[in-house]
Amino acid sequence: MASAPYWIETDDWHTAGEPFRVVEKLPPGFLPTASTVAQRRFDIIAATGHPLDQLRQSLCHEPRGHADMYGGFITPPNDPGAAFGVLFWHKDGFSTACGHGTIALGYWAIAKGVVKAPENGAYEVVIDVPSGRVAATMHLVNGKAIHADFINVASYQISKGLQVVIPSSQKELNVDLAFGGAVYATLNADQVGLKVEPKNVNEFIKLGREIKASLGTRAHYGKYDCYGVIFFDEEGEERTDGQDLLIKQRNVTVFADGQIDRSPCGSGTCARLAVLHAEGRLGPKKNTLRHRSIIATSFEAEILEETRSPIVEFPASIPRVRGTAQLYGKMSFYIDPAEEIYPGFLLR
Repeated sequence: MASAPYWIETDDWHTAGEPFRVVEKLPPGFLPTASTVAQRRFDIIAATGHPLDQLRQSLCHEPRGHADMYGGFITPPNDPGAAFGVLFWHKDGFSTACGHGTIALGYWAIAKGVVKAPENGAYEVVIDVPSGRVAATMHLVNGKAIHADFINVASYQISKGLQVVIPSSQKELNVDLAFGGAVYATLNADQVGLKVEPKNVNEFIKLGREIKASLGTRAHYGKYDCYGVIFFDEEGEERTDGQDLLIKQRNVTVFADGQIDRSPCGSGTCARLAVLHAEGRLGPKKNTLRHRSIIATSFEAEILEETRSPIVEFPASIPRVRGTAQLYGKMSFYIDPAEEIYPGFLLR
């Protein structure tokens, strides 16, 4: 644990409304010496009072952050095939994947000159994350990024129709599990009698926690536990000019312990693509998902190609999620371990 006070500089972005706090430079000795991003994450989690976990809390909890804050520590990549690595974090710990963060990091890498991108055209920012190697394909016009395509790891459904019981109401629900770099439980919000609207956010938090608890270890998949619960509304379909279907859905993702994603959730959108693929509603370069968030921001997503699935019953695919990010601040935080409330507090 750090003992002397120090300063931390951050670049604060949001993707479709969801925050992403980028920390490029860490104090000496804070980063684990492991050679891969995944192992660094495990080493931090395994250690009691690791300085990076203390810094995570300091930047994510109040008074420097809030209960729904999100961010990432920039690290060296696993090998020269990626531009850099990142350790994703939120109020409860370190996540394995983050689509909205990957989109923000693509914008950040262009803005900071971390990569040498052309003035016009597409440029792939390759990033090592705990779940694997991902990319943000940046589309540039006159040196400015106009949108980013998050290209994720292979995504696929894991199970279908798992029954859960909500303790507060004894209501029985059926959920599907899908992997999009993290494990998500997903269900139509009409099962709980709610619409995906901001006024219902507290009820979704409560239900998300109850569903995760009811699933328990049934939602564990290898080294992954259940990261989030996705409630979605169907919002219709329409034909595109090419006569493919545009599938329209609105979702709210409750991740970690009761955190609400303001964006449509990047890795969660990949999980939704995986379920729609298994249902036959989407295929490689066939049909598109317009995924709106609880605050009505949107991503557009499609399946680029099929790939080998580790789950015999369900297909796997490489998904693409398109979105935009915006810089909203550059912060300089003073971190003092002697502070009475160090490393911060939460009221929710």
